[in-house]
Amino acid sequence: MDEGRPTRPKWWNRPRPRAVPGPEEGAAPSTGPTGSDGDYLLGPPRDRTSGAEPDGPAAGADSAPRAPEVPHPEVPLRDGQVPPDRPEPPADHDSSSTPPYGVPGPWAPAPPVQHPAPPTSVPSPASAVPDPWRNYDPWAPVPAPLQHTGAAVDTEDTRRRRTRRTLLVGALLLALVAGGTGGVVGAYLERNGVGGDVVELPQAEEEPAGRDPGTVAGIAARALPSVVTLHVRGVEESGTGTGFVLDERGHILTNNHVVEPAGADGGISVTFHSGDTAEATVVGRDSGYDLAVVEVKGVGGLRPMPLGNSDSVQVGDPVVAIGAPFDLEGTVTSGIISAKERPITAGGQSGDGSDVSYVDALQTDAPINPGNSGGPLLDSRARVIGINSAIRSADDGVGSGSGQAGSIGLGFAIPVNQAKRVAEELINTGRATHPVIGVTLDMAYTGDGARVGTKGSDGGPAVTAGGPGDRAGLRAGDVVTEVDGRRVHSGDELIVRTRAHRPGDRLRLTLERAGKELTVSLTLGSASGD
Repeated sequence: MDEGRPTRPKWWNRPRPRAVPGPEEGAAPSTGPTGSDGDYLLGPPRDRTSGAEPDGPAAGADSAPRAPEVPHPEVPLRDGQVPPDRPEPPADHDSSSTPPYGVPGPWAPAPPVQHPAPPTSVPSPASAVPDPWRNYDPWAPVPAPLQHTGAAVDTEDTRRRRTRRTLLVGALLLALVAGGTGGVVGAYLERNGVGGDVVELPQAEEEPAGRDPGTVAGIAARALPSVVTLHVRGVEESGTGTGFVLDERGHILTNNHVVEPAGADGGISVTFHSGDTAEATVVGRDSGYDLAVVEVKGVGGLRPMPLGNSDSVQVGDPVVAIGAPFDLEGTVTSGIISAKERPITAGGQSGDGSDVSYVDALQTDAPINPGNSGGPLLDSRARVIGINSAIRSADDGVGSGSGQAGSIGLGFAIPVNQAKRVAEELINTGRATHPVIGVTLDMAYTGDGARVGTKGSDGGPAVTAGGPGDRAGLRAGDVVTEVDGRRVHSGDELIVRTRAHRPGDRLRLTLERAGKELTVSLTLGSASGD
């Protein structure tokens, strides 16, 4: 242990005497005594005022020469800077190896900081050479931290208030920027979508709902409140059809083949355009004309459909068909009148011909499909000119529209003039009358025209005695080729031409007998329908 033994400070912790130049400053190497480590041995300090030597061994006691005095160069001072004390040269070496004043020794404390007296003169700035480290005093008190601006240091409260203000202003600016950016981005996304991959197409402005009366939309708007949909339930089958209101008493006109499945034990439900429903009963029906009238009771606010005149219709006139194809009620289609007085027959499923209808029809290309049967065919003034009854489809020829085949643009409607007469008879009497000639036709004849048979259906004569044909002079085997100047090609066509008239109407027939052409006139008789 080194307790009690003086320890000599090492070279890295001993301060160097100020204002004593080192070897790099051009000073002569010291020749004074050195310790075992090669360091100077410090002597006692001298009295500056009296010049007397400090207490200690007499001068000359040590034969070692003194270290020569080295002149201290003048250090330029800045304004207000106090010059440092000049260290004294080391004293004569004494026997106790006391270091000279101002020079640290192995056991001597560091010399006190000397505060120089105010300068008597300030060197000229021109001759001053700045050296900030030459006069640096590590023990001198520092009045305030150095600053770049030279301003006073802010207190902790000032810095906190400034920080809060900065954060507040930053938050406000961030909110404003975020709000503006969000608005711009939102507007862009609304117009262009996310990523700009959504296309916004131009669109016309909303237009008034009203339409001109002569347009399809105008016709439909006036007619739809009068059109109804019929749902028929029978014991063996059911179906859907269309009809329209005839009067405010609740009479509705439709096709016979629409209500036929109900029979005597079924039911008929009528759905109006408003969505209201009511049960209906059959007033009368006729298979030969394929027309029927049903009635609903206890229903108010009915709007009858106005009736037109089918004799005034011309080929090419625009028409509108309304119905419930495949139970899609209120379906509107349009087209033109393709032909008039087109003789067609429909039905015949019973096998005995009792359900066959003969119609001198209006042909139209307005799409008519199963479910349209019984619906109105309207002219440009929303007036009924026909009752949609049959279509020719690609798979089953001419049908009543009760099958599932679709339209190919060949639709047929019963002329309203004929339907009006039949409807009035059905409402008033429950039965319709058919105009007749009073002969039995040979339906197996394949030649051109309609040939009178050789015997009647009951085995009697083919020409009814006392009937219209008998009175006009018709005979068995005569072939009728024209009716009122219109060519007849078959027995069905002759029936159709006849049914297009009322009982009591007068016809002019052209016929062939034994190779000769004859013209006869007859007045149509009447027969009750089924």
